[in-house]
Amino acid sequence: MAGVITASEPSWIAPFTGLSPRQFGKLVTALRREGADEVRKGRSWSLPLEGRALLVAAYWRTNLTKRQLAPLFGASKSAADRIIDHLGPMLALQPRKRFAKDTVLIVDGTLVPTRGHTIAAQSKNYRYSTNHQIVIDADTRLVVVVGRPLARNRNDCKAWEESGAKAAVGKTLTIADGGYPSTGLVMPHRRRKGEDLPDWKQAHNKSHKQVRARVEHVFARMKTWKILRDCRLKGDGGHHAMLGIARMHNLALAG
Repeated sequence: MAGVITASEPSWIAPFTGLSPRQFGKLVTALRREGADEVRKGRSWSLPLEGRALLVAAYWRTNLTKRQLAPLFGASKSAADRIIDHLGPMLALQPRKRFAKDTVLIVDGTLVPTRGHTIAAQSKNYRYSTNHQIVIDADTRLVVVVGRPLARNRNDCKAWEESGAKAAVGKTLTIADGGYPSTGLVMPHRRRKGEDLPDWKQAHNKSHKQVRARVEHVFARMKTWKILRDCRLKGDGGHHAMLGIARMHNLALAG
């Protein structure tokens, strides 16, 4: 079966990965170094590593069903299924383990509508969603930590700890919005009932809001990947997709 989309044609790479051909080449080289292309027992892959990486990225980017996507790559639905299950976890971003003393981080939670009800909970708009805690470097806007997904009914201050994001960050200075009380994070000043904030606190809140908006910009970029708008993957599939998208987001920014 002849495929329509192929990694050997550079014009297909940017639309489905958000990366330039050179950046995509770096990603494939890293995957090969990490053992993604090792010979294994059983049926050999129908696509080279470059094609498999592009297929996984296209699946996350377009959110087409596997039955719709597979013929575009000249593969069967079952082959596409195996490729996504095998390579998806290998594309995952590895959390940063060390931070410089002057590093400033920003954390916020984002909801991903998820059809797997075993890991999601119903939210106010009656959709089942998972809460993902994302931590970025305030200076570079690179994603440094992605917490484990939790059910939507976990508020951010609880999800911060339960997702593992707090442990990954340690004592590094971290900025958050007002939804993280009693966490030790840097939050905006709150106005008490019947009182007005002094000018210096208002100025601080304005500066805080401008810096914290960077994490919202990262969410907007990551959610151009349509799987984060309606995730059909079960189990850890949604978490692997979020980690893989974060890795490609970082590659696109770092060059």
